[in-house]
Amino acid sequence: MGRTSRKRSTLANRAIVASAALILGGGGLIAVNVYASAGEGASGSPPGRTWNTGTQMSTIDCPDVGNELPDVPDEARWEVDRELAAMDTQITDAYQQFADRKDEISRDPNLAENAVLGPLKAKRTASIDRIATAVERNADRPQGLDGLAPCSLRADDNNHDGGGYGAGDSQGQDAGQDAGQGNDQGADQGQGGDQGADQGQGDDQGQGQDGDNGQEQQGNGPEASDFVDIQSVQPNVDRPRQRRGASRGTFTTNCGRNENGKFNPDNVIVAPGVSNGAHHMHDYVGNQANDAFASDDDLANGDTSCRNQGDKSTYYWPVLRLQNGTAENDAEADGGGKDQNIGEIQTPSQVTLKFVGNPTGKVTAMPRFLRIITGDAKAFTNGDANANASWSCTGFENRQLKDKYPICPDGSQVVRSFAFQSCWDGQNTDSANHRTHVAFAQDNGRCPNGFRAIPQLVQRIVYDVPPGPGFAVDSFPEQLHKPVTDHGDFINVFDDNLMKKVVSCINGGRKCR
Repeated sequence: MGRTSRKRSTLANRAIVASAALILGGGGLIAVNVYASAGEGASGSPPGRTWNTGTQMSTIDCPDVGNELPDVPDEARWEVDRELAAMDTQITDAYQQFADRKDEISRDPNLAENAVLGPLKAKRTASIDRIATAVERNADRPQGLDGLAPCSLRADDNNHDGGGYGAGDSQGQDAGQDAGQGNDQGADQGQGGDQGADQGQGDDQGQGQDGDNGQEQQGNGPEASDFVDIQSVQPNVDRPRQRRGASRGTFTTNCGRNENGKFNPDNVIVAPGVSNGAHHMHDYVGNQANDAFASDDDLANGDTSCRNQGDKSTYYWPVLRLQNGTAENDAEADGGGKDQNIGEIQTPSQVTLKFVGNPTGKVTAMPRFLRIITGDAKAFTNGDANANASWSCTGFENRQLKDKYPICPDGSQVVRSFAFQSCWDGQNTDSANHRTHVAFAQDNGRCPNGFRAIPQLVQRIVYDVPPGPGFAVDSFPEQLHKPVTDHGDFINVFDDNLMKKVVSCINGGRKCR
């Protein structure tokens, strides 16, 4: 969940603006190294942007080392993953230092560099050296990683004028246009596109954002500006046209709504063997053996919450919380309150796990233990290259938001959707950055060269929460609970016979369960 495969063309894509005069919190000027992110996504600043006096810093922005690594030899992957997870913890600790000392930092021009950014750079430099050494034992030593050690302070994109990712008039409407390439992802899910359209709030779309529903924003995010009235969003979903030979069937697996309350802050895909590797809490359905230490054998032998016992796959995503002042059981625990994730965890009112086909041809079976991460848990600082969040409301699912939470009208529920990658390289069940072994279909519905179509997992998760702001997805602390950081994880543990049925149903145009 944590890292992305976004490739910056050079390390120079992060332009250093040295000794920029900034105001942090209390109004005192400080001089620190500030990086203006210039990746593919617009969540960072344009190249060479300097922050104007008056900009308020809200978080720490670090280059994603996992992005820049070359292929990691299998022999080194476990050690590299653990070191990358340690670097996530370094950022978490530094963010806490920053958050705890904002007032002091505003009064002391050197404190940000001396107490937060400098020590963080030293720790990251040591970790990067260990990563390079681990790779070097089995391959050429990766070059140029040292330039990724420095981190920066950055502003919330909603607080500056640069038209950051999701700013301006788009309200994230380009977000889920490709959501659900697979056939009928939401066709029968009540997309009453213009339901309530005449009720548009116009200039009053933000009403209720100050807590009219009795909810009080707490913690380190999100902000009122991270929410938008779904009725003000124009329909924006566009699915590829079905071509002759398309695989039009579906297979739906019922694995419950996590009624049994299986949670942990681990991520066995990205940080195997590391407790609290995610720094946020996950909901789990399907396989009940999933934690940081689960092996493939553990998953194969684990219990499952799925109705069809041939599906022992693990499906997990960050929990959604009401920020209503209620202390959850994890208020003093890793992944919970210790990592700035506070509030009452919400059990979904509905979870749909559907596998769909390809609009241009047949699908082939997924390999067992195939791992897929969709979305980017660090999209707020990494940019939108791997973001795949899709937020909406029941009755309005032809309007999808990527970088805003929806404010749903009375009687409508919040919907999170994930359309996973649907193309596989035909060889690997995982990759060094946990992304490049799978891919999304191209705009025409075809897989990229060298990839083959597999059943596409489409998740739809529905929540009955009070209308208006007051809820948030769990995140890494420095990601400030931004909606764009939403993501999902999947490990295929279908038995062979059931996977054959899945492929047969999809290719045969049948709807199966």
